Amino acid sequence: MVVGSVTAGGDVASKLVTVGAATADAPDIGVFPAGAVRVSGSLEGDPDVTGHSAWVGGYTVMGSSMYSTSYYLTLDGDVDRTRPTTYLVGGGWGDTTFFETTRFWDYPKLPNLTTQYQLRADGTLTRWEMYYNNGNNPRLWANKRSATGFAAVKTMAMISQTLTYDTFLANTRGGALYTIRIPRTSPMKPIVKKVRGSTWQAFDALVAEKCGRYGTMVVGIDKDTQTAYSYAVGHANGTATVIQGLGKVPATFADPVYFRRQMRQGDAQMLFGE
Repeated sequence: MVVGSVTAGGDVASKLVTVGAATADAPDIGVFPAGAVRVSGSLEGDPDVTGHSAWVGGYTVMGSSMYSTSYYLTLDGDVDRTRPTTYLVGGGWGDTTFFETTRFWDYPKLPNLTTQYQLRADGTLTRWEMYYNNGNNPRLWANKRSATGFAAVKTMAMISQTLTYDTFLANTRGGALYTIRIPRTSPMKPIVKKVRGSTWQAFDALVAEKCGRYGTMVVGIDKDTQTAYSYAVGHANGTATVIQGLGKVPATFADPVYFRRQMRQGDAQMLFGE
């Protein structure tokens, strides 16, 4: 799995994490202003861009505003300074503690679903839907729905993206671990199940990737100690969920912001951990 991060200097970095190993790629230098990014959703990459080696894009919170951000890499692998594409989505995001974009697409079949999720410091979990309509009269950040009661959550990671629901794995400040399933129906009514009752409080960030057909590999990052631990999590089923500790990741995790790096929509593995 690839764990992405934004460094204090505004570079976009990544580590390939496998069982017992971690390999760092060369960072993309100077993508953001130093110290600006507080929260980032997953970033997706497209390697098939004429005249460039890749395109990378996603959503980030800088200060109290949300931005749609993307950048191109030259054929030499450097950030193309001639093509900045950072767009302001809006203000009012200063209390955001977690954000993620879920992208469901069983390529090439339809539908192609993009959904945005925000967790605020007061425990409000909010969902928006993105209707691109192939460029014809798109409706972005539409059908806003919210649910309260998640103030104890420290951070989350997406572990399932399906036609009918998304699921997140969440740890609390008290150390518990839960799944939060969010059906695509309205009104928004999350289904919460306890997975473990203790020992998960140290992790400030969780990053997840598909492992096998039904499982998930999870990396938990402790920013205080700059360490991370990896786990193999079986298909989530409440307290019956099988979790195998894979040990400490042999690398330093000193960056302020972490997220999942993935391939472009349609090529990325869709998660099915619950």
